Amino acid sequence: MNPLSYYDPDDPYPESDGQPMSENTEQYDWLVKIKENLEILFADREDVFVAGDLLWYPVPDRQVSGPIAPDVMVAFGRPKGKRGSYLQWEEAGIAPQVIFEVLSPANSRMEMANKLRFYDQYGVEEYYIYDPKRHYLEIWLRQREHLKRVSHLKGWISPRLGIRFVLMPDTLEIYDPEGQLFLNSVELAKWAKSAVARAEQEAARAEQEAARAEQEAARAERLAERLRALGVDPNHLED
Repeated sequence: MNPLSYYDPDDPYPESDGQPMSENTEQYDWLVKIKENLEILFADREDVFVAGDLLWYPVPDRQVSGPIAPDVMVAFGRPKGKRGSYLQWEEAGIAPQVIFEVLSPANSRMEMANKLRFYDQYGVEEYYIYDPKRHYLEIWLRQREHLKRVSHLKGWISPRLGIRFVLMPDTLEIYDPEGQLFLNSVELAKWAKSAVARAEQEAARAEQEAARAEQEAARAERLAERLRALGVDPNHLED
């Protein structure tokens, strides 16, 4: 039984809906890529909370509204930290401003319509839907009181996140504000390893330059001593 289909007074806000995080490896890879790269992007911001597949309860009364677990959520104005679920009334009333959903064949039209209504009702500012199988991107932006679908996607930059979306012929590319492509975990590991190697090379080069400079200074000092032994003051030589 889905734990959210009934009410347990001893556990009014379950932390799991009994559903898998993803339906296939491609969907999972995209979830992890988006979530982890956003974590990296906002690593220095203590007031930005990023989560994946976390149940969001917008109001205390589940008869008014049950929860939804967005694939990825970003909440500005909320501290980082562990959470079993996102209880909005305990988060200063702040709704996640940015939501990502990565589609799988199991997502029905009715399910996605219900999610859109939920996100529209509870204050989401930006809503991104990506279907990796059909290579389809949909963007919704809050305009005035409601989410409105964006019609011009070319080179779209998220107002909140500052990231850029580029639909290539066979995939979606996402770039951070500095132009760095979002990478998967393996690519991130390779990049980090390469960055460490580059840093070590630069450190070794700097050490070599420092040693060379020290050798030149010692050589100059020896030459100055020889000149002084010959009665010549090297500090008063004419140019």
